[in-house]
Amino acid sequence: MARAIIGVLDSFGVGAAEDAERFGDVGANTFGHIARACAEGRADELRLRKGPLDIPNLMRLGLGRLARDATDIDIPLKEPSRYDAAFGFAAERSRGKDTPSGHWEMMGLPVEFDWGMFPKGPPSFPAELIAGLVEKARLPGVLGDRHASGTEIIEELGEEHIRTGKPIVYTSGDSVFQIAAHEEHFGLQRLYSLCEAARRLVDEYEVGRVIARPFVGERRGAFRRTGNRRDLATPPHRDTLLDVNAREGRPVIGIGKISDIFAGRGVTRSVKADGNAAIFDAWLKEVENAPDGSIIFANFVDFDTLYGHRRNVAGYAAALEDFDRRLPELESRLRPGDVAVLTADHGCDPTWPGSDHTREFVPIIAFGDRVRPGPIGRRETFADIGQSLAGRLGLAPLSAGVSFLD
Repeated sequence: MARAIIGVLDSFGVGAAEDAERFGDVGANTFGHIARACAEGRADELRLRKGPLDIPNLMRLGLGRLARDATDIDIPLKEPSRYDAAFGFAAERSRGKDTPSGHWEMMGLPVEFDWGMFPKGPPSFPAELIAGLVEKARLPGVLGDRHASGTEIIEELGEEHIRTGKPIVYTSGDSVFQIAAHEEHFGLQRLYSLCEAARRLVDEYEVGRVIARPFVGERRGAFRRTGNRRDLATPPHRDTLLDVNAREGRPVIGIGKISDIFAGRGVTRSVKADGNAAIFDAWLKEVENAPDGSIIFANFVDFDTLYGHRRNVAGYAAALEDFDRRLPELESRLRPGDVAVLTADHGCDPTWPGSDHTREFVPIIAFGDRVRPGPIGRRETFADIGQSLAGRLGLAPLSAGVSFLD
């Protein structure tokens, strides 16, 4: 029996989608702009990388061709003589460009309602929401209360947070309520408890996620977010591929923040790992050991958190090159019948203004011994991924999506 192995390169879009104008993202292209910056020497960083983008394995799997097909942009990379994967690109049917929408849709559940969003502010949050949080958690107050980059607002308000004991609350262009607090001065478990209280309070606002953002350091210039982030998501409103597979008594293994994104729904075992390298190590270990019928699902968060949101082109390029170098390790561990899929959940163009996600097509790259290489074209929804994998796993068809596998 086949296994489904999924790797989400978080935020790795391949060009502005047709509805990008609605989001202010016309012209965004995460992959295209990174590749161009590298070719022009604008992504050289002595400690990280230098020169044109070096991703021969992703190119061999069709990334360059699918990106050209998606937006007709010139990708300054040499095409291989043959392709070793089925490849295409997908538009998002969900109304947002956030993490839960992207992941739920790729597992067969488009989000066709509007998440609750907060204005830029300050203040961003309703006064009654903040008052309720202060009362329930017995806080001296809060700091922030506006749209912000997480690293920037911690840098700005970290010292005041330590001095006053007030947590930092902020949001973004996604449906999120984020709380940053010092792991030692405020306490990690106290932060988690605070986020659990916030999760209950924001439900009436249709908010997708409450995110705990712990950090360490004692002064401006030395603050650093840690790997103890926790996402408290609202659960999917209907079944996804994960639920269907788990009900058959088969393992569904979520690596990194996958279990958080699905609020634990359909995930039979969660493997925590901090950073792309550790997530890749855990992914390989699970691929080696997971039984037939398993879903092994990993999210590579650094692309988004460390490089996309921080608008770090050189860092993003170096992370892609690191990921590319390790792909043969994954390919060598595939068993007969396995299907591996590489994709993304949205864009986050590091050359784009601001720090929010960008509305883009995402790549679909599928490989395995029973996958016919070649183009699969434009897909109408990310849900084609879930539908394709459901068929290979011998499961009943999902309610959304069209399979691209024979």
